[in-house]
Amino acid sequence: MRYLLGGYSADAGGSATGIGLLTAGSADSPLASGPLGFGGNVAAAVSPSWLAWHPSLEVVYAALETRGAVQAYRRTGETSFAPLGGPVRVGDSPCHVLALSQALIVCNYGDGRVVRVALAADGRPGAAKAWTDAAAPANDEPVLDLASAARALRDAAGEEYAHLIPDVPEPDAAVAEAQEGPVSRAHHATALPGGLVATTDLGLDLVRIWRAGREWQRVQLPGGSGPRHAVWHPSGHLYVVTEASNEIFALAPDATDTWRLVTGVALGGMPTDAAAELALSHDREVLYAALRGSDTIAAVRIRGAGETLAPVALAEAGVTWPRHHIVARDSLLVAGQQSDEVASLSLDVRTGAPGRVRYRTTAPAPSVIVPL
Repeated sequence: MRYLLGGYSADAGGSATGIGLLTAGSADSPLASGPLGFGGNVAAAVSPSWLAWHPSLEVVYAALETRGAVQAYRRTGETSFAPLGGPVRVGDSPCHVLALSQALIVCNYGDGRVVRVALAADGRPGAAKAWTDAAAPANDEPVLDLASAARALRDAAGEEYAHLIPDVPEPDAAVAEAQEGPVSRAHHATALPGGLVATTDLGLDLVRIWRAGREWQRVQLPGGSGPRHAVWHPSGHLYVVTEASNEIFALAPDATDTWRLVTGVALGGMPTDAAAELALSHDREVLYAALRGSDTIAAVRIRGAGETLAPVALAEAGVTWPRHHIVARDSLLVAGQQSDEVASLSLDVRTGAPGRVRYRTTAPAPSVIVPL
């Protein structure tokens, strides 16, 4: 089993220098329960903190978070990739990319925007346009982030001429939040049936439902919960993990197609934890949520028709600061951003609870794992 690793580079305090390659298990095994290994980079990139495959093409998209851009990479060999076009500016701190057949939906943590990037037939990204809420006028202008643009120009000019390009100060999010109250922090996008898209807003405690690029509905979560990532379930529920309150909430549309909060469950852990990724088991019966701080994985069982959530276990993640994890056949692969490693945990076939660490490998500041 082979996987791509995104990570943070030196500009974000990490050690990654590109998109990495992770191997799990032996070459002739369909399972991921064997030894782990880091195989170096498959493509050079600066802080590719999130990765997403095109639904049908051999193209992977990276959110270059510190550059305010997304970059496409075309697969050129078994484990090699080359840039497909240039970086496309999308705004301040893009942290998640949802790849659809004709567009990318990008969430910007820094400016709170949800941005649509058009895709050509070969998967090459083109024009970027910010989506709008129902009360705001449509914005047909390209997204422009002056600080990111200045960084890109200095990179292109090289060391000899970079000093000629003036610095543009980064927006001070902390100052803005203190002066204006909570600010928008778009964090994750999930495709829903019927062409809808759900996005989380960690700063405003909102889940937004989008239709055709306009905000169609919104669900207000409890204040201070901080909705981060979400997964859609075949039962029709959208499960959302909250970074600040460390809970999982279930949302669903009622008989009038109005999305509502159905239920919620606490994940346990420590009061200072910050929940990260949310993943669904292969049988769609268990949710796995990572808690950074206590460095644990919470397992929650889905019961009834999807409306009931019951805690199953809280297990050691085996890494420091579990930023992301993925269910890989009979294992849970966990990316430890601050311990520079990936660990594999066994999964109990009966309860779904994570077990002991099977294997681990060194990997530079991993932030996301996607199958290759």
